[in-house]
Formats: sequence, C-alpha cells, structure tokens
Amino acid sequence: RVFARFLLLLLGFIFWGAAAALAFGGVLAILMYKNYGYLFPESFLSLPGWMTVAAALILVPTGVLAVSISAKSSRYQQGALMYLLLVLLCLDVSSAVLAQFYTVRLAYEMKSTMGYLVDQYNGTHSQGVDSRAVDVVQRELQCCGVQNYTDWLKATATSWHLYGGKARVPESCCKEKYPHCKGDLVHLEQLFQEGCLKKLEDWLNFVMLYVFWCCTVVGILELLAGVSNCILMKYQPFHDLRFL
Repeated sequence: RVFARFLLLLLGFIFWGAAAALAFGGVLAILMYKNYGYLFPESFLSLPGWMTVAAALILVPTGVLAVSISAKSSRYQQGALMYLLLVLLCLDVSSAVLAQFYTVRLAYEMKSTMGYLVDQYNGTHSQGVDSRAVDVVQRELQCCGVQNYTDWLKATATSWHLYGGKARVPESCCKEKYPHCKGDLVHLEQLFQEGCLKKLEDWLNFVMLYVFWCCTVVGILELLAGVSNCILMKYQPFHDLRFL
C-alpha cells in the first residue's frame, strides 16, 4: 500500500511532464498537415495530432488527482481517476495505431502526389495552386524535384524547363544566398540537389514515430497508475449508505 501511494505520487508528477511531450507531438502533427496537407488531401493526418493534444490536456488534471490521492485517498477522487485513465488509454492507443498506419500509407501517397505536381508545374511565376504548392515545399524544405533535381527534366506537361534552349529547374530550387539564380543547370552549386520526397518522408516518420512512442510510453504509465489506484481502493472500503 505504501509503495502504491509512492508510485502514484511519482506518476502524478511524471504525467505533467508527459502532457508537455504529448502536446508537442500533437502540435507537430497538426502543423505538418497544415503545411503539407495538399500532398495527402484525402487523409486524416491531423486526427492523431488532435487526439494527442486532447490526451495531453486531460493528462494534467489526471496528474493532479494522482498526487492528491497519494496524499489522502477519497473514493470520489479514485473513481474519477480511473475514469480519466480509461479515457486517456483509449486516446493513446488510438493515436498510436493511427500514427503507425499513416507512417506506412502516406509514404506512397506523397510520392504519387509529388510526381503529379511536378508533371503539372507551369513555371515559377505561375498563379496555379499546384505550381505554388511545389514552390512552397521546395523553399521550405530546401530541396528540388521528387527524387532529385533531374526530375524536372522529365516533366512532360510543359516545356518551360527548356526555355531559351537551356535546361533549367524552378527558381524555388535556388539557394537563398544566390539571389540572381534563375534555375540554370550550368550552375549546379547554386541549386538544392536533394529530392523533396526523402525529406518529407523523414519528417513524417519523425513526427509519427514521436507520437507513437509517446502514446505507447504514456499508456504504460497510465496502466501502472490504474493498478496503483486499484490497490489503494482495495484498502479504502465503501462507507455505509445511511438515510436520514
């Protein structure tokens, strides 16, 4: 019983730190969908992010209850703690499963979408939504093409990349320290040469694996808190109900 109280007290403090870690992972997932949602429009990438943020918010009062119960047991508090732990466990398991699922599914989806956007690109100064999306991705991730910069030479939709008889890539492939760069392949040192797909996959894997492991570890801690609470409840009998 003493060990259960100590463990519940310790877990209560850990839950506060875990809430910050979960919130960080959830915000990363939400921001990734906000910034690159057009690459996987039919997915629900933000769902595990919002679920993780919700779990983080619930984890804060759960930690308060755990600390309070470790100091002075109360049937009402113990019941509330068990209920919150059950809700949290459902959220964490769902978020972990979705994160693992999206890690596998979205890799193929991104490759297909990126290839389509490159083929449909109409030039750096185009007002088309697809063209602007490609430029944004390449500037933010400092990359060029799907696999590498040579993908632009295979684009079939337009011949903008052969303007003036010289092969070139979008100006969004240019490094910022070269303000006069026009995407000319004669000056490869002025261009980002790594493809965008690998950088997007690496970022997606980092975010989803972070969410997965955070939810898994926190779920295990919640199970320990539930067991500790059950032990304390065993030594806290119900009071007889008396009618006045």
